[in-house]
Amino acid sequence: MLKIEHLSKTYGEKKAVDDLSLHIQPGEIFGFIGHNGAGKTTTLKSVVGILRFEEGEIYVNGTSVKADPMTCKKNIAYIPDNPDLYEFMTGIQYLNFVSDIYGVPADVRAERIKKYGDLFELTQDLAQPVSAYSHGMKQKLAIIAAWAHDPKLIIMDEPFVGLDPKASHLLKGMMREACDNGGAIFFSTHVLEVAEKLCDKIAIIRGGKLIRSGTMEEVRGDESLETVFLELEGEE
Repeated sequence: MLKIEHLSKTYGEKKAVDDLSLHIQPGEIFGFIGHNGAGKTTTLKSVVGILRFEEGEIYVNGTSVKADPMTCKKNIAYIPDNPDLYEFMTGIQYLNFVSDIYGVPADVRAERIKKYGDLFELTQDLAQPVSAYSHGMKQKLAIIAAWAHDPKLIIMDEPFVGLDPKASHLLKGMMREACDNGGAIFFSTHVLEVAEKLCDKIAIIRGGKLIRSGTMEEVRGDESLETVFLELEGEE
């Protein structure tokens, strides 16, 4: 579903991502772990076509992000770490706007908006302008918008930040359901307990370089993920 091959991205003198390769299969929840500045967000933005990259290739469901970005974006949903939504719109206007972009039929979008709006207890607030929303409400709106077009690949940057425990639990269930239906999820997190319980596979990045990846058992062994992460971070 997602193939990253020898990705490198440079900002001036700094190499934010250095020769990164990852493969994510349909049905997988793939966690991306690293400290702040490790290169996680740069990688995610390269995958979704926001950032150009100097070296390497990225394929979404077999299609090159460089060669055919529009086809790739039709298959992707992206939730950034701080959802920058159109605050002059109401919640329902924003969801309809996103649904229009992806060509979601009126009956299908209405059903999905009702389903996820009720799930996150946001339906009664959809008539309000986004500018009146709290950070958590904006996060929920971004999640509903991401699921509106039934994407094959969902990319999320620290998706649990700002969500209350109930909303976090609901999102975890939605992630699992999306992957059980043949989708794939690639998300960054610094909450290691979440990654440990939720992910099928994980990758640990440091200084733009991949230092460990594989199934949870392969990466973790007999130790906790936190122990492994801290040991890897401490290595010279």
